[in-house]
Amino acid sequence: MPGRLVARLAAAALRLPVTRPGPVRVTRHIPVRVRDGVVLRTDHYAPVDESAPTVLIRTPYGRGGPLRLLGRLLAARGQHAVIQSCRGTGGSGGTFAPLVHERDDGVDTLDWLRRQPWWSGALGMFGISYQGFAQWALADDAGDDLRAMVAVVTASTTRDSTYAGESFALDTVLTWAELLHAQTVPWLARQWELKRGQPHLAAGLEHLPLAGADRVATGVTISFFQEWLRHHTPDAAYWRTRVFADRVARVRAPVVMVTGWHDIFLPAQLDDHATLRAAGARPRLVIGPWTHGSPGLFVAALREGLTWLDEHLSAGGPSHRGGSAPVRLYVSGADGGWRDLPDWPPPAVDTAWHLHPGGELAVRPPAPSAPDEFRYDPADPTPSLGGPLLVAQRAGPVDNRRVEARPDVLTYTSAPLTRPVEVIGPVRAEIHVRSELSYLDVFVRLCDVDRRGRSWNVCDGLVRVEPGRFPADPSGALRVPVPLWPTAYRFRAGHRLRVQVSGGAHPRWARNPGTGEPLGTAVTLRAGWRQILHDPEHPSALLLPIVHTAPASPPF
Repeated sequence: MPGRLVARLAAAALRLPVTRPGPVRVTRHIPVRVRDGVVLRTDHYAPVDESAPTVLIRTPYGRGGPLRLLGRLLAARGQHAVIQSCRGTGGSGGTFAPLVHERDDGVDTLDWLRRQPWWSGALGMFGISYQGFAQWALADDAGDDLRAMVAVVTASTTRDSTYAGESFALDTVLTWAELLHAQTVPWLARQWELKRGQPHLAAGLEHLPLAGADRVATGVTISFFQEWLRHHTPDAAYWRTRVFADRVARVRAPVVMVTGWHDIFLPAQLDDHATLRAAGARPRLVIGPWTHGSPGLFVAALREGLTWLDEHLSAGGPSHRGGSAPVRLYVSGADGGWRDLPDWPPPAVDTAWHLHPGGELAVRPPAPSAPDEFRYDPADPTPSLGGPLLVAQRAGPVDNRRVEARPDVLTYTSAPLTRPVEVIGPVRAEIHVRSELSYLDVFVRLCDVDRRGRSWNVCDGLVRVEPGRFPADPSGALRVPVPLWPTAYRFRAGHRLRVQVSGGAHPRWARNPGTGEPLGTAVTLRAGWRQILHDPEHPSALLLPIVHTAPASPPF
């Protein structure tokens, strides 16, 4: 099918503003040499107007497939599209070392662009996931040439997402390592592994010590996986040159951020949004009912991104967006739908839903009560179900009744709601715990229990506890603050809120062995009892940002 027709059909399917697609000239495998002599393979999609602005995409995932379509769409709409494979991927030279070379390679690529006869001085960047990190690595150095950024399910730092709650995001990291390695194996071998349900990856996720998990999953040792196991402490010097959060505030180009409520990078991306807002910028933020790999996310990213680039790269061109609000988000649950807001987060009232004996969740203050107990055994770790995962097929909302039936999961459930309750914003919990062991994890999940008793996860979070991180009171109890993923959710009248408390969510997070052994080499597993306290001196609670969109009669 001719490229111009492809671009026209894709634009119509995405409901993009009407343009007349022009012819596109494609030059593939251009060698771009960077400062250490490595050659980065680059494709150039050129529009008719050689004085057009340029959009740069740097990627470790190859330059074909969806990126080939995106290149044609950009060029057909009057922009030079330059798509480059990161070093060690897609035919580029060198060795791929995540997060290491993106700044220098990006700066050298920008220098190459500035020497091209068709360079106009106007640069845009587009990127999903790791491609977005490559944008943040370069953005500050691009200076005034950078006119627009499209950052999709990504962040300026991956450190906090890798060690969410100071645990280790095992499923995300090992799955990503396996996906990158799969790009180097024969196509038929890859299809056979997928058809069998990726048994090697599943075995790797269960393996101890973790330092051997990459070899079990892929058959080879993955250098960055080993490094991330070793350099996991918050003060590790390793990460200082691999994060760019301190540079975000200096970026003056307009930024559009697209993400999903069940995305692995959501908290970190919202931190970037807050940094830009604090610096006086007005980024656009779109959050939908998506996971990291949702098809709907990809469609929304193209629609938002291409429109954003049209607006901010066209010299004096008309704005297609008009007076749209800076924040657009999808409220999941009952009768929610899309909302436009002036900022994130919106005004809300933090309401404490207290844990009570007998598995009750209510807003009334706690009364004197005995603690609840459960035993966590890392040899039979509490499993993770759904939520923010890298693989879309396993991510998002799922029925949690199977995991809630386990003896190592405590649940606290409200009475049926008398009217809808709308929660929009950051969610957090404060859990008072007493443990037989000094090393433990605290996992908290908010669920929506429907009239049929199905329990659908809304958001969650985990915090790793070790000696000295949280002070103990005279009774030995620790108050553990647990940040959950932010959310926008409307609970239907007649539904119930439910809070899960457990000792882990494996393999989304690495199991806590209970011994304090190093992350990569731990093999000894110690089970132990936990007590969850909920008396007046230890008021364990979930704090929800409730938005009052209806008369203020009590909903509970």
